[in-house]
Amino acid sequence: MANIKSALKRAKKATVRALRNRSAKSTVKTSIKRLEDAVQAVNVDDAKLQLQKAIKTIDKAAAKGILHKNNAANKKSRLTKLFNKIAG
Repeated sequence: MANIKSALKRAKKATVRALRNRSAKSTVKTSIKRLEDAVQAVNVDDAKLQLQKAIKTIDKAAAKGILHKNNAANKKSRLTKLFNKIAG
C-alpha cells in the first residue's frame, strides 16, 4: 500500500473508476443479452426496442472511454445484422 498522500488518493480513485467501468460494461452486456433473447424468441417489436437500448448503452460507454470507438462500432454492427435477420 502507498504511503504518500497523493498516491493513496490515486489508488482510491482507481478503485472507484474500476467499479464504475465494471458497472458500465455490465450494463452493455445485459442490454446485448436482452436483444439476443428477443431475437431468439423471434419477437420483432421487442427486438427493435432492445436494439435501440443496446445501441444507446454502447454509445454511452464509448463516449465515456469504457469501450473503444471501433469496438463499439463493431458491436453495433453485429447487433444490427442480427436484428435484420429476423426483421428482414
